[in-house]
Amino acid sequence: MTDHDLNWKYVDESVVESEPIAKARQQSLELGVEPISPAVGAQLAVIAAATRAGSIIEVGTGVGVSGLWMLQASPRAQLTSIDTENEYQQHARAHFADAGITAARVRLIAGRAGEVLPRMNESSYDIVFVDADAPSVIEYAEHGLRLAKPGGSVLVARALWKGRVADPSKRDEAASAFRTLIAELASSSAVATAISPAGDGLLQIVKLGA
Repeated sequence: MTDHDLNWKYVDESVVESEPIAKARQQSLELGVEPISPAVGAQLAVIAAATRAGSIIEVGTGVGVSGLWMLQASPRAQLTSIDTENEYQQHARAHFADAGITAARVRLIAGRAGEVLPRMNESSYDIVFVDADAPSVIEYAEHGLRLAKPGGSVLVARALWKGRVADPSKRDEAASAFRTLIAELASSSAVATAISPAGDGLLQIVKLGA
């Protein structure tokens, strides 16, 4: 195991997840749905808490792991979450209830993000979180920047895509999409960006402007 691997392992294992999040993670793994890592969840929580997020939209509900991290960290936040799998969303709803999160704070939409996102109100969200359909990440990020308020954050999970993004010889659709997105954002004066190597990478984009 390399030093980098040890660092990633240490960071993940240093995170203490709440019981509802741990239960949701276990069910997610049992269903074959890869949840965000504990370290990425903790980063989402820090961002949600630091920005005092009131409105959050996410692409990729899963069974609620990422939603739980953000909603528990920002008690006034309301979450809109999109996923094609209604079954997973019902599990997520149960996990939210188990965590004491009222139904009024959560809106679950079953559908394809590419069809749902254009209907959402622009400049309305403090956080846009994307964790779905990696080859479509550029489209989702563009929608995210439209939906985010000025000063809001667009957060994209798995931005290093299994270590393939950093290797230019890896030209699969997902790795290429992430590589293109990161390069385009780096040259844009409309955003501030950073990539955390925690988990499988978290791309953090802040929409600049008053």
